[in-house]
Amino acid sequence: MIGNSKKIIFWLKGQDDSKKFEIKEYHPKRSLNSNSYCWELCTKIAEKINSSKEQVYYQMLKEYGQSMLIPVTPGTCLEGFSKYYEFYERGKLNGKDCDWYKVYKGSSNYDSKEMWIFLEGIVYEAKELDIPTLEDYKIEKLAEEWGK
Repeated sequence: MIGNSKKIIFWLKGQDDSKKFEIKEYHPKRSLNSNSYCWELCTKIAEKINSSKEQVYYQMLKEYGQSMLIPVTPGTCLEGFSKYYEFYERGKLNGKDCDWYKVYKGSSNYDSKEMWIFLEGIVYEAKELDIPTLEDYKIEKLAEEWGK
């Protein structure tokens, strides 16, 4: 259920007391338009720099995407866990050896704010290469659709 606090409280009052519910703040999902525009720009950038759209996308994730550092036992293969990652450093955690990896969240898992930040970066890179992009007012309109 999505609604304001009054609507949700009213609905909860009518529910069985033996049931448990989880409540979390609603964040609008990114629009499909944002994802298609992201890939369109990655493709144009790739053509301009003689690369693949997948390589450009990965570079954009590294520059503008969401990431986190995770520790793993040395020698662990991350391929089954994440598609986008890179070795960060070897270190220790709680006295044990570990390898730290920077893992990048794929844009298909972004909320609207994360997608907006990501897309802004890609637009910047495209403009630096003199690749035409949507006018600022159209990008602003897309941002409103994303719930920025």
